[in-house]
Amino acid sequence: MFDGIGRSLGTDYFRIADQLTREEREYWRRTRDFVDDEVLPVINGYWERAEIPWPLIEALGKLGVVGDGIEGYGCPPMTPIATGLINLELNRGDGSLGTFLGVQAGLAMQSIAMLGSEAQKQRWLPPMAQLEALGAFALTEPLHGSDSVALESSARRDGDEWVINGAKKWIGNGTLADVVVLWARDSADGRVKGFLVEKGSPGYEARRIDGKGSLRSVWQAEITLTDLRIAEENRLPGANSFADAARVLAGTRNTVAWAALGHATAAYDIAVDYCGQRRQFGKPLVSFQIVQDKLVKMLAEICSMQLYCLRLGRLIEEGMLTDTIAALAKMNNTRKARQVIAEARDLLGGNGILLDFHVIRHMADIEAIHTYEGTETIQTLIVGRDITGVGAFT
Repeated sequence: MFDGIGRSLGTDYFRIADQLTREEREYWRRTRDFVDDEVLPVINGYWERAEIPWPLIEALGKLGVVGDGIEGYGCPPMTPIATGLINLELNRGDGSLGTFLGVQAGLAMQSIAMLGSEAQKQRWLPPMAQLEALGAFALTEPLHGSDSVALESSARRDGDEWVINGAKKWIGNGTLADVVVLWARDSADGRVKGFLVEKGSPGYEARRIDGKGSLRSVWQAEITLTDLRIAEENRLPGANSFADAARVLAGTRNTVAWAALGHATAAYDIAVDYCGQRRQFGKPLVSFQIVQDKLVKMLAEICSMQLYCLRLGRLIEEGMLTDTIAALAKMNNTRKARQVIAEARDLLGGNGILLDFHVIRHMADIEAIHTYEGTETIQTLIVGRDITGVGAFT
């Protein structure tokens, strides 16, 4: 019977599963089975080769889990908690797949759903929900990572078109996307606006970033924009300030908290299974006090992450999620996930660095997840400003 977060029945110590609806359980089970049956048997090879797992992405498109809770337009109906559970499970399998979904649904699709015209929604959301069209979200720039509000890419109105110049970096799916949600500053009024860039547009040049030691099975791009012309009809009408981009980002920080839980759950489950089977000094590792101490403390961290995630989902349902709450959850869960994964790697000894045991892949991938959507430091300062009333950064 499936009644716990992750594979281990012992993981759901606070009976989180009892709080779920039947539909949420079904999304959870469907994604979990996909990860166990299709992802885990093959993902190490893709990760080691830094190759996109196209067969898995094609299968994911048929699974009916792409949409991030968007209503209509061919998107599967799901609650915020169902969305979170899907992200948990995909990241339990592989951080690259989880990141791919986050870019596709949480960033690109949500930008169009929240800020696009009806014509833009009708055109792009249905094929994106089936992964027949891929999306990207181009905000971060080479000189502006955490300080994304200072973006320098410029957009100049020229009749019925916009002329865009600038550069972007770390753009997931940027070399592959059929449509890129691109953010640039209007040179006339200084306000940040959003645009839809279609594949093959002259003036858009994307180069894959190689040499990554994290999230190796999803590609990020460095993008150069040179006199890129975008028709006015491809401007997002609801995107007229950086605050509009921030609205999209606040939602994705929720899913990043769930993603971190997925990585931690994977590492914990692996450690429990390994220590139960591995014998040293004539008995299983789980019979040693120090091993039990480590496993219990890992479980305690995972339970706290679960409670954060459950409350996030409820706050979204109630329309009460704020940027600062999302920031605290993202900061807390990625930090705890790093700790849990590090303990799991230690418990596996030398085997902990072998891909066969998966933990080292999660250890590498959590480093990127800890950083993107705002580093721990920036999230901490966002919350610090909220609780003190004093901004510690510009």
